[in-house]
Parts: sequence; C-alpha cells; structure tokens
Amino acid sequence: MNIKKSIVIRVRLAFLAICIFACAIVYKITVIQFSDGDKWKEISKERRIHYQPVFATRGNIYSDNESIMATSLPFYRVAFDPTISDARAFNAGIDSLAMLLSRFYGDRSEDYYRRKIKNARLSGRQYIRLNSRQINYQDKKMMAKWPIFRGGKNKGGVIFEKVEKRFKPFGMLAERTIGFINEDKNGAGLEFSFNGDLAGTDGEALFERIAGGSKPIYDGTEVKPQHGYDIKTTIDINLQDVAENALYKALEKTDAEYGTVIMMEVKTGEVKAIANLGKTTGGYIEDYNYAVGSQGRTEPGSTFKLATMLALFEYAPEVKLTDTIDAGDGRYKIKNTIMTDAKTGGYGKLSVQQVFEKSSNIGVAKLMEKHFSSNQQAYVDYLDKFGLGNTLGFQMDGEARPYIKHPQDRTWYGTTLTSMAIGYEMKLSPLQTLALYNAVANNGTKIQPIIVKEIRKSDKVVQTFKTRVLVDKICSDATLKKVHAMLEGVVENGTAKNIKSADYKIAGKTGTARKVKDGKYVKEYSTSFAGYFPADNPKYSCIVIIDSPKGVNVYGSDVAAPVFKELADKAYARDLEMHKPLRARVTPNKDSLPQVAAGSLDDLSTICNRLGISNHPKTADEEWVKVKPGMRSLDFEPNPVLEGKVPDVVGLTLRDALFILGNQRLRVNVQGAGKRVQKQSLEAGTPINKVKQITIVLS
Repeated sequence: MNIKKSIVIRVRLAFLAICIFACAIVYKITVIQFSDGDKWKEISKERRIHYQPVFATRGNIYSDNESIMATSLPFYRVAFDPTISDARAFNAGIDSLAMLLSRFYGDRSEDYYRRKIKNARLSGRQYIRLNSRQINYQDKKMMAKWPIFRGGKNKGGVIFEKVEKRFKPFGMLAERTIGFINEDKNGAGLEFSFNGDLAGTDGEALFERIAGGSKPIYDGTEVKPQHGYDIKTTIDINLQDVAENALYKALEKTDAEYGTVIMMEVKTGEVKAIANLGKTTGGYIEDYNYAVGSQGRTEPGSTFKLATMLALFEYAPEVKLTDTIDAGDGRYKIKNTIMTDAKTGGYGKLSVQQVFEKSSNIGVAKLMEKHFSSNQQAYVDYLDKFGLGNTLGFQMDGEARPYIKHPQDRTWYGTTLTSMAIGYEMKLSPLQTLALYNAVANNGTKIQPIIVKEIRKSDKVVQTFKTRVLVDKICSDATLKKVHAMLEGVVENGTAKNIKSADYKIAGKTGTARKVKDGKYVKEYSTSFAGYFPADNPKYSCIVIIDSPKGVNVYGSDVAAPVFKELADKAYARDLEMHKPLRARVTPNKDSLPQVAAGSLDDLSTICNRLGISNHPKTADEEWVKVKPGMRSLDFEPNPVLEGKVPDVVGLTLRDALFILGNQRLRVNVQGAGKRVQKQSLEAGTPINKVKQITIVLS
C-alpha cells in the first residue's frame, strides 16, 4: 500500500513539473510574440535585408573608324513574386500564363508551371525563378504584356533581372587583342588592360532574402551604377582582316607552330593591325599575344643585323657601302665555333651593301671583329642608345622585357660579339624589333607604339593618347642614308627580291633564326621579315614572324616575306595618299541637311531639336524610324520591329542594328567597315522561323 501511494505521488509531481514547464513555454512565447515582438521582427528583418551590387554596363571597344569591336548586349532572367497579384487577377490569369510559359520555353508542361506558381503562392514564397534561360529585349517586351505580368513589378510581381553579355560583331577577328576579363578580374588584351575604364563603377541596392532567392527592395536608397567608358583603338578592321587571313594561309601551308603580324603607321606609331595565331588541335586560333608577350620574345636572327649596321656606321662613319669584305667559302672559325653562310661554297668577296642584301653572317662577323673587337662595350652602348634594352611602355599589359647581354655578364663569351651581331644570344619581342625599323623609316626618331587613342564617355572624349618620343635621334643622317639604301637593296637585289613591287618600293630585311632545344641549336627556324613602305616616303612599318615552319623552303624570304607583301599591297591599294591622286574641289552646301537614314526616334528628335533642325515624326508611338529629308526639315517615317519578322536595319548604326537583330534571335554576320548598315541579306518582313542568320554590310 505504501509503495502504491509513493508511485502516485511521484507521478503527480512529474505531471506538475511538466505543467509548470509548459506554462513557462507559453509565457515565453507570449512575451516574445507580444512584448518583444517588434524587437525580434527588426532583428529578423536586418538579417534578411542586405545590399547587393547592381552591375554597371561595360563600355564598348571601337576600331579606328568607330566600328564596334566589342559591346555588351542586354539579356534577362525571368523571376516572379506570386504573392503580389490580388486573388482575382491571379485566378483569372494563371492558366493563360502557365500556357504561355510552357509554349515559350518549350521545356515543361503547362501543368508544371501552373503547379509551380500556385504552390509558391500558397507557401508564401516571394521569389521564384521561372526558368534559367535568358531572354532578349524583344522577349521581355512581349512577356510584359502577358496575364498577371502586365501588372508590372509592383502589381503583377514579374521581375526581369538584367544580365549583360559581351558580343563581338566581327567574330574571331582580333580576338586576343580585344581579349577578355573573367569573374576573378583576370584576363588578357584590351579588356584586361583597360578594365578600369571599361568596367565602370557598380552601384548597389537593397535585396531581401526570401525562399528561393533574393528580391529587390526599391526604397530610394539604391545607388545607381556608373557605366563604363568606351575606348577607341587604332585598329583598322580591313587591314586586320587581311593580316589574319594572310597569316593563317601561311601557317597552314607550312604547318608552322605560330605566327604574328604587326603593322603600324610610321609617323604616329598607331598599330593598324596585330594578328597572333597559334597551332591547336582544332587549327590556328588567337590563343596568345606573341607580338608583345614573353612567349614571342625570341632570338631575332638576321632582322637584328639592322641594329648592327647602325652601330657600325655610327662607330666607324668612314665605312662605305662599296667597301669590300671577303666572306670566303661559307665557313669561318671564330674561337672554337664555326660560323656558316646560307650559300654552299660561300659568297666570296662582297661589298658592305651586298653583305646586308645577301644576309652574309660571315661578312657581318668580320666587320664586327675589325671595328669592335677591341671595344666590345661600345657596340652594346649603341644598342642601349637605340633603346633596345628597354621596354616600349606599350598600352597593353604583358610586354616582354628585352634581353641584351653586356661584356660584364658571366655569359659573355669570346663568340658573343659576333653572335649578337647576327641576332643570337639576345632576345626581343616582335614589337620591339618593329619599333627599331619604324625609327629608321621615321628619319631616326623612335616613337612609342600605341593601340588606344581615346577614352570616351558617350561622344565626349575623356582622355586622348598620343605617341611619345622614346629616342629623339637614334643615329646620324649619314647613317640613315646608308641603311635606307641597304634595306631597299634587300628587296631590289637581295634575299627578298621575290616581293619586289612594280607599283611601290619596299625596304626591309629577312630573318631566319635557328631555334634552341635542350640547350642546343637544332634545325628548326623562326622566320621573319621586317620593313616599311613605300620606301621613298614611308607610311607603314610591318613585321611578320612565322615560327617553326615545315617543308623544303623555310627561310624568311619564302615564308614571312610574302605575308608582308600581301598586307602591303592591300594597304597601298586602299590608301589614296600614297597614290597622290588629283582630287576635284567640291564646294560645300551650307544649306544641306545632315545625312541621316534611320535610327531611334527619341535619339534623332533630341539631336535635331538641339541643332535647331525642324523635324516631324508621323507618330510618337514608334521606337524606330526611317528619315525622309524634306526641303528644310526631316520627316520621320515609322520603321516598326514586328515579332517573328526580319526587321529593316538599313541606315541604322551597327550597334542599333545588332541590338534589334539580336533581340529577334538572329545570328548576325558583319561585313565591311563603317558606321551604318548599307544593306542586309534578308528582305525586311521575311518570317524569322525560316532563317537563323542574317548578313549586314557596313558603309
């Protein structure tokens, strides 16, 4: 009996303890809910609400004639807050909305989208991403008119999240030069080197963490992004195209490892073309900037003989081009090594002019021994005077540092002087070699090559870049006269006479340098040609490097020089200044209206109003218009962009045309160079479901 009573007491005590604990929980919940509720709600809100960046629009990259080489086009992800729409609008539109989403995306059934949206609404989820696929601007405009969505962001709950993609209208052209920038801010080319200008400054806005993602809160505290600046390059699209095509053909023909071409204006230092192609399993692509970077820094070979002859004539001005050197039987012992010439049996006696024209290694070595053997430092001092020991300060990141030996170096041997004289035991990048040839073409003034000449904000120039002088005068006028004659002689009578032109004179030098593998020179070559044209009044300088060509003819004259000639012919043919034609004098008509063919109604109206030009739009509802000039005014005719139809983009700027055609989901092939579209391959109004690609020609 006592045991039973004891058990009952214990049970009652346990039950009482549980009741007290339960009451404490209820009390605490009541305190949290009603007394401290505001406090905890505020803490919860602070944890849910956070700032996120609002990304700036990246600036454009333009060619020298303002053709777009890289731009950012807008795309959108579609998200939705199903809790915003009122019950009546939601119930009336959910079936139609689900059907439209299913038909548009084509990946899920109508029932799937209906259930996804309804379940999210029932569970109170304030953010769902309807599909991961990105849509263009035209699709966004269309979706904004769908049931529920037509209520907009505040009443319908639709959220269009903007995403920008980098687009290159000319495809792979100058791909490495344009470059890239990744999410870690690493990259290459202009995109990387000028990222600080192109990227702009991101803004920020408040976002709320909710189930399924984050929802923007528009409370007026958001900071708008500062969009990036545009950069205008010196690249000539036509010459760039010729350079890449000519280089590609030469590489394929010789099965070479890589090649590079650089062409620049002599007086300005503006780089007009820079092509880099490397061998991959899928063919040749622009995978590295060999023109500028360390992988392209090699022993230049015979193209460096120009620097040697400059030093020789400066140190010993009494040396004449007609002086003779015995190059012997083609074999010459220097210390414990044998130097050879390309010609079997040797050249015998040569004039100094012929030593250079025929690229005689032995002739150059004997001249060096005669004049510099007792003062080898003087030779290196001249190389430093020419600026060959320093970088050029090129605008793109990654310029290789030149390597020039000095007599004090441990690696300076008894054969180093003569080896350096013919382009070995030292290293230069192709751009650094070209800068020397350009200096000779520019009457001895060595200037810094440039590839970007302006930074802009819209049409306003923010910063201008001009080339700077690196060396006022690399040598005397007497020396220049001698080397000019020698460089012209190479093409007229020497190793590069295969590229002699009947229309204009070329001056330059071939190069064929043996490569080093495992510390030994092997029978693989880096071939080159560097020079300028027209020789009597230089406009352009150019260098071509083709590395490790295969086959029978693997000399610079056979492989690299023809690429130079093809590019020079194209440049000469299209540059009327080099032809000096007679030009008719045209009296300008001051009363003429500006030549405008088409564009955005808002933009054209704003420009005309600011310039005081009378303009008359037929309707204010159209976004795009055609321009019909009147006697004293411009009339704007509607140029509608219809869903599913090829739009009329003739007369539009390239960027406007790309924007419209991209939004119609058409792949665009751009031909020619210029500011506006001259013609299009597909007639306006053609159904888009029958075509996938359109070609536009610029003028």
